[in-house]
Amino acid sequence: MKLIIAEKPSVAKAIYTVLGATEKKKGYMEGCGYYVSWCYGHLAGLYSPNDYSGNWADSWSFSQLPMIPETWKLKTFEKTQEQFSILKNLMEKSDVNEIICATDADREGEYIFRYVYELVDCHKPVKRL
Repeated sequence: MKLIIAEKPSVAKAIYTVLGATEKKKGYMEGCGYYVSWCYGHLAGLYSPNDYSGNWADSWSFSQLPMIPETWKLKTFEKTQEQFSILKNLMEKSDVNEIICATDADREGEYIFRYVYELVDCHKPVKRL
C-alpha cells in the first residue's frame, strides 16, 4: 500500500476521488492500493522560545536575539493531535511501503509534511506528488 499525505482535506478529496479510494475511515480514505490522508495545515511545528528551558522559558527580550537553540525541537498541537495520531498510525502500518507527499510544493508545504515525518520517526521511502 502507498500512503498519500495531502496538506488539507479538500486536496486529499481530489486525490482519492481520482484514485478511486472509496472506503471512508476516520481521518483517511482507503482503496485501490492507497491510503489517502491529510494534515489540516500545521499538525506539528517548531518549539517557540518559551517552550525551551533556561532563560527563554519565562520571558525574553530583543537583546537575546538571535535565539538559536542547540537542538531544534518539534511539537504537535493539541487541536490537531487526533489527526496527527491517525497519520502516525498510517505511517507505521506494516503494509505501507511508500509515502507520497502531496502537500503544496512550496517551503511551507514541505515543512508541514517533514515535521510530521520527523516526529513519527518514519524512515519509509518518500516521493513527492
